[in-house]
Order: sequence, then C-alpha cells, then structure tokens
Amino acid sequence: MSDTTVRTTTHPSPRATAPDPSGSPGAPGPAAMSPLGLFTVLLGAALPLIDFFIVNVALPAIDTDLAAGPAMLELVVGGYGVAYAVLLVLGGRLGDTAGRRRLFLIGMAAFGLTSLACGLAPTAWTLVGARVAQGAAAAMMLPQVLATIQATTQGPRRARAMSLYGATAGLSMVAGQILGGVLVAADVAGSGWRSVFLVNVPVVLLGLVLAVRAVPETRSERPASVDVRGTLLLALSLVSLLLPLTEGRATGWPLWTWVSLAVFPFAATAFYRTERRLDRLGRTPLVPPSLLRLDSLRRGLVMVVPFSIGFSGFMFVVAVALQQGLRMGPVAAGLALVPMAVSFFAASLAGPRLVSRFGTRVVTAGGVFQAVGMGLLLLAVLRDWPDLGLAGIAPGVAVAGLGQGLQLPVLMRLMLSDVPADRAGVGGGVMVTTQQSALALGVATLGSLFLALTPSLGMRDAFAVTLAVQLGMVALTCLLSLRLPRVMR
Repeated sequence: MSDTTVRTTTHPSPRATAPDPSGSPGAPGPAAMSPLGLFTVLLGAALPLIDFFIVNVALPAIDTDLAAGPAMLELVVGGYGVAYAVLLVLGGRLGDTAGRRRLFLIGMAAFGLTSLACGLAPTAWTLVGARVAQGAAAAMMLPQVLATIQATTQGPRRARAMSLYGATAGLSMVAGQILGGVLVAADVAGSGWRSVFLVNVPVVLLGLVLAVRAVPETRSERPASVDVRGTLLLALSLVSLLLPLTEGRATGWPLWTWVSLAVFPFAATAFYRTERRLDRLGRTPLVPPSLLRLDSLRRGLVMVVPFSIGFSGFMFVVAVALQQGLRMGPVAAGLALVPMAVSFFAASLAGPRLVSRFGTRVVTAGGVFQAVGMGLLLLAVLRDWPDLGLAGIAPGVAVAGLGQGLQLPVLMRLMLSDVPADRAGVGGGVMVTTQQSALALGVATLGSLFLALTPSLGMRDAFAVTLAVQLGMVALTCLLSLRLPRVMR
C-alpha cells in the first residue's frame, strides 16, 4: 500500500465498540446511526458555530438598540466564546458517563431556551448573561456529536460522517455571518437583531423531535468521575487568557487584564501537572496526557490553532470592514461571503475522494489555495478601495473558501482517527475546545489589531495589514501540514 492510501478498518476492536445504553458488560453495541440520526447530530453541531459568528453583522444594530458600547459588544461575542470553550471538555466527559444522547437532548433544549432569552433581552447586561448561558448549553451539546459519530460508525461510514461533520463546521461559520445579515435586514415582525437568536427556537424544537426518534444512546464502557480540580484549573486557564484578550482593547487595558494574563501560565502549568499526576496514578483526568500522545491528534491540534485563529479573525474583520469601511448594508456584507460558502461546500464534498488518492497532501494543497485567495483579496483591497464591490471581493474569497474546504474536514477526521470509542467524548471535547479557543483568540487578537490600526492607518491599510498577518497564519498551517502522517485510517 502506498503512503497516500487511506486505510479503512471494517472490524472494530473491542475498545472501539460502543456499549448499549445500560452499559452492561458484554452487551451488544447500539445500532448504526441512520442518515436521519446523522442529519440530527450535524444540526446540533451547526447551531453553536452559527451562533458564534451570526452576531458579527448584528453588532451595530445591538449597539444602537441597547446602547451597549464597545466593551459590552465585545462581551456579547466573547462571553459566549469563553463559556463555550471552558466547558466543552466537561460536556464531553458528562456525555461519556451519563449518556451522550441524553446530554445532547439536554444541551439542545438549553440552547433553545437561552436563545429565546437572548432574543428577548431588554438590556445589554441581560444579553451578555444570556449569551454566557447559551455558550454553556452549546458546550453540553456539541461534544456528543463527535462522540456519537465515533461510537456508532466504522470504516467508510465513519470517514463519510467525519467529512460531513467537517463540512458542516466550516459552512456553519460562513453561513452564520450570511444568515445574520439577511435576518437583520429582513427585520421580521420588527424584531431587528433579535431574530438572529429567535430563529434558533423552531430549529431546536425540530432537532429535539428528530433526536428522540433517530439518535442512538451511547456511553463510555468505563464511566469516570468528574475531575473537579482539573475542570476548575482548565476553566481558570482559559478565562485568564481569553477574557482579557477579548475585553482589553475595548476597556483600555486596565490593571485586571494584565493581572489575568500573568495568571495564565501558572494556571496552565498547574492544570498540566494535575492531569499528568492523575494519569500516572491510573485515574481518569479531564484531559488525559496519554490521549495527547496519539500522533494524529497531537499534530492535528497544533495545526488547527493557526487555521482557526486566521479563520475567525478574517470573518470578524471582513464584517467590520465591509459595513463600516465600504458602507455596505448587512445583506451585502453577508452576500460577499456566499462564494466562500459555495466553494467550501464543493471542496468538502470532493475531499474524501481526494484523500483516498493523495492522502493528507490534500491539506497542504488546501493551504496553498487559501493563501492564493487571501492574496487575491489583499490585491483587490489595495487596488480598488473604496470602490471595492462584491465582484472584486468574490474571486479572493471563493479561492480561499476552496482551500479551507480542503483543510478543515480532513483535519477533523485525522484528529479523531485514532481516539478509542470509549474516550470519544473526551477526544471530541479536546479537539473542539482547542478549535473554539483559537476562534476566540482570532477575534480577540486579529480583530483588536485591525481596530487598533484603523484610527492611524485608515480602514483600507488596517484591513490590508490584517490580511497580511492572516496570510502568515496560512503559511504556518502549510508548513505544519508537511509533518502530517500521509496515511489516514
């Protein structure tokens, strides 16, 4: 077999077989998930990512209606992202223990209720609180998606399901911004920006009905107790890093932001040492260091960080630049990303066939396409601003979306390819926590860079500098992709 061939395993090992809901030893595994069940869990995967990005184009309307101000608007975005990132691994652990279908249903119901609270929020502080709760609900729901796919599929079916998950994740991030622009402009029943949250309620009701009918129950063969100390230390690590980076620029970098950033390395070190000690003692830590010894997971995590930072930073900056710099309305700002969504979807569909022939070289090729697309957009900004229109934006974002579609689904499939089924919830939680933290970092760092440069350089040059930095992130992912294993299972 050549090094570019994809291996598929049709006979799972005992560790890869999911138990029945009762968790009885030796019980037969659950029935393979039906297409309707897969659609349902992918719907659950789409909702949290859509809601991370859907508010980007709604922020000006929220500011006008609630007199929120820059710092509060940062919390509307960052509060959701931080709560989501902090609780994802815990959500995966709870699903492994209590049942993934059960946690999926609870998380989806909570997501619907908190979305309703966001849509009805009378003040900016109420909206921030509802967004934090919405992020926590998303963290209960999302890890169950990956764990259920891992536990109920094998071989080619798992490869197709993981490819569809990756495609769903990428499309959701782009579609969220497009949908947000359309909903704000449509002003359904005078709801304005509130519709970007209220639209979740009927979708959640549909998802709950489908989940009861079509999603099988699975749980870990060896349920473990919750690692309380590890959970608290992970929460402290992520909050001490993400919160000051999110709020620092808007609040003028007060003392608490620097104190928080100083706490981060100590909290992260304490978390790692605690997890390593529990692992050595034969207990089950929140994030087992032994899991990170899986080469495919470790290399994929290292690569998904710069990819996600660049992706989310680009989406945030584009939303601001198009609306405030080019004076586009929310619909036009959303439509500008349609070519990216279309090309991403096409590349995602072609990905499995390309991987079967070329292996993980597809990821490197995707990085090259993404770099070319970002370069085309940078040239268009420098050449045509302030007369840059949708036609000038389309080639760059289309080629960039093509590259992203060749990268993200393959990376997600690769990262979980060697994770045992009984640790699927933890593995999925680690992967999505890393991705979500990087998405939040992208908005906080590249978004702050763009907003800080705008007063001195002007919108065009600030946009150009930020695009150049993002090109550097893409180049880094290309270099890292050269170290990926060529063969995938």
